[in-house]
Amino acid sequence: MEEKIRCGWCVGDPLYEEYHDREWGVPLKDDAGIFEFLILETFQAGLSWITILRKRENFRSAFENFDYRKVAQFSEAKVETLMQDSGIIRNAAKIRAAVTNAQAFMKVQEEFGSFSKYIWGFVDGSPIQNDLQNLSEVPAITTISEKLSKDLKKRGFKFVGPTVVYAHMQATGMVNDHITQCFRHSEVKELQ
Repeated sequence: MEEKIRCGWCVGDPLYEEYHDREWGVPLKDDAGIFEFLILETFQAGLSWITILRKRENFRSAFENFDYRKVAQFSEAKVETLMQDSGIIRNAAKIRAAVTNAQAFMKVQEEFGSFSKYIWGFVDGSPIQNDLQNLSEVPAITTISEKLSKDLKKRGFKFVGPTVVYAHMQATGMVNDHITQCFRHSEVKELQ
């Protein structure tokens, strides 16, 4: 049996490989799913993605199944409770940012009809298809992620620097950064 070729960053950890094989780079246009990744990516800032993946279900429980309507209403008492939750990243600034971001997320929905319509507008509604030969070619920041980051910050979002935003774009399929040798590159490309 021939082993599948994957992007090197996920190889060797079953959880990472499953995430890579099923989710990473798949175009996501559902507001609820986009919000989940927005929360997870902001908590990832300064940490490894595998750390966040291992705590994903704890985050799901702590953040009301990533329901932005509920998260937007979290009180300071709820923030303090979450600060005691060892199953998530206990960073007060990031927890408060999740609340602020949920509120800003809903304002964007009001303005554009959906958050998806807003964010996908930065790539004209279709994923950017990169043909990268190896991991060293994968950028951490692009002109689009810088532009999107700046716009999100202007709208009140926190922990959305251009690197975090680019990671979000990769995760939600706004860009296909699977290396060309990876079995998912062509599969994801077909999902436009």
